[in-house]
Amino acid sequence: MQSLVGTGVALVTPFKKDFSVDVDALKRIVNFQIDNGINYLVILGTTAETATLTQDEKELVIQTVIEANNGRLPLVLGVGSNNTQQVIEELQTRDFSKFVAILSVSPYYNKPTQEGIYQHFKAIAEASPIPVIVYNVPGRTGSNMLPSTVIRLANDFKNIVAIKEAAGDIVQAMKLIENKPEGFLVISGDDMVTLPMVLAGGSGVISVIGEGFPKEFSEMVRLGLERKVDEAYKLHYLLAESIDMIFEQGNPGGIKEVFKSLGISENTMRLPLVNVNEDLAGRINQFVKKIKK
Repeated sequence: MQSLVGTGVALVTPFKKDFSVDVDALKRIVNFQIDNGINYLVILGTTAETATLTQDEKELVIQTVIEANNGRLPLVLGVGSNNTQQVIEELQTRDFSKFVAILSVSPYYNKPTQEGIYQHFKAIAEASPIPVIVYNVPGRTGSNMLPSTVIRLANDFKNIVAIKEAAGDIVQAMKLIENKPEGFLVISGDDMVTLPMVLAGGSGVISVIGEGFPKEFSEMVRLGLERKVDEAYKLHYLLAESIDMIFEQGNPGGIKEVFKSLGISENTMRLPLVNVNEDLAGRINQFVKKIKK
């Protein structure tokens, strides 16, 4: 799965001021990624505010990205739920011909045991017509996929090809990297620890900050993969302040403020999420001006 090595980005869903999906802005965002070195695009992840989209809007987002991308970059589709059967039904009915993999989050809210998590992804692996990236984000799901569970899945199902690891725990990430089967990818889901994970043997990132500063962040990851440590850390520290800022008041409020500062899209959010406050918006705007000088 070389197409998943490097920098992927979890695309936002831009909204107009009337809260409708802004198709033109989404096309601009896709082209901004492609023009600035991003390696692949992830559609309908958490950052896309997928939980607030209707089924028709989800289809609109998918088709818009497919058309704007026009085959230029690999595409990954978010297909996850805390209802295992619902995921299976989507896997059995959707056309995945435009996608290289799905990204499937560990079940949230239910708080399953490790065996429950294993059985959930076993069912998904057996139903999926394309490779599966499992997604561990305990801060959102309420449960942590332990490395032993991930390694068990990776060994048992050849189409489970990667994990997006977003526990924010570098020790846990290193255990995954140390014990994973050959060819299995450990992808950072936490922008701040992306470079340490890459240098430890990780395969890259599915990023949020990367879509706001795609040129700089993707270059950092490339340098890390090439073991050019000092050059990579120079870019890490250039962007570190912005990583803190975009998550300070929740995702994707911060990254949408970056896009507004860049003149690419509005910063409109759908409830229950709200815009970042005036103080943070001002700091983000000043950072964007500094980077884009």
